[in-house]
Amino acid sequence: MPIKIPDTLPAFQTLVNEGVRVMTETVAIRQDIRPLQIGLLNLMPNKIKTEVQMARLVGASPLQVELSLVRVGAHRAKNTSEEHLLAFYDTWEEVKHRKFDGFIITGAPIETLDYEEVTYWDEMKQIFDWTTTNVHSTLNVCWGAMAAIYHFHGVPKYTLDEKAFGVYRHHNRKPSSIYLNGFSDDFEVPVSRWTEIRAEDIRAVPELEILLDSDEMGVCLVEEKAGNRLYIFNHVEYDSTSLADEYFRDVSAGVPIKMPRNYFPHNDPALPPQNRWRGHAHLLFGNWINEIYQTTPYDLEKIGTGA
Repeated sequence: MPIKIPDTLPAFQTLVNEGVRVMTETVAIRQDIRPLQIGLLNLMPNKIKTEVQMARLVGASPLQVELSLVRVGAHRAKNTSEEHLLAFYDTWEEVKHRKFDGFIITGAPIETLDYEEVTYWDEMKQIFDWTTTNVHSTLNVCWGAMAAIYHFHGVPKYTLDEKAFGVYRHHNRKPSSIYLNGFSDDFEVPVSRWTEIRAEDIRAVPELEILLDSDEMGVCLVEEKAGNRLYIFNHVEYDSTSLADEYFRDVSAGVPIKMPRNYFPHNDPALPPQNRWRGHAHLLFGNWINEIYQTTPYDLEKIGTGA
């Protein structure tokens, strides 16, 4: 089944050009099934790029998915037009009465700030608590994952001496996990962050289990069964050129930055990088959506009630 997003969303034509099946409202209402309701709380500055990255992975599912775009109301975006936000986004206050089968919380370029210094931290705490009653399963990404695991379990983050930046080998620590169905024993994942979550802090919390990690970059994916939450600290959703875009942006701005490791062919920034993680990105998101489909109530209103 296709993913249902607004026809005029910029991501629509991009996904069509990539071969991702999308559907219009008219076609969707003719299908006598309940689509999965997936919310995307988009905290990234370039919201359009993040919409494409997430919709591409969510839309690869054989199930019909309706993607709702959500933003925090306590923060004004600087890199996305107000017209785009008004046309395609609801604030969390406007959707908090709804129930969602799945909810994705993205990263944000504020990871070196203490959580309490983030201008919209109070709203984020409300959103995290709301997911426990109004969302069947939550996928927290990068800063969103760090913030969520801190909120629910007090797991701290640590600032790195230099940016973790590049494509690194990761290990499958639990091949039997429903979320790692089809995963290789080891594979590559893009990393781009100034902070880290440490394995010893994760292991100190009985409810948490490490599913993926890297010898060089540490913890990548953590599962919390009781809360039906996943925390992923790296970027399987990235485009082939995402790290290059970040690198050239910083070089142009005069920001000290090392070349992303294991990324440009022959370490030559003039050569286009190859995507070596796309297959595992689709596997992870596909497994997550399939598990939601298998376990979520048919009646959305029963989510969070234990019924």
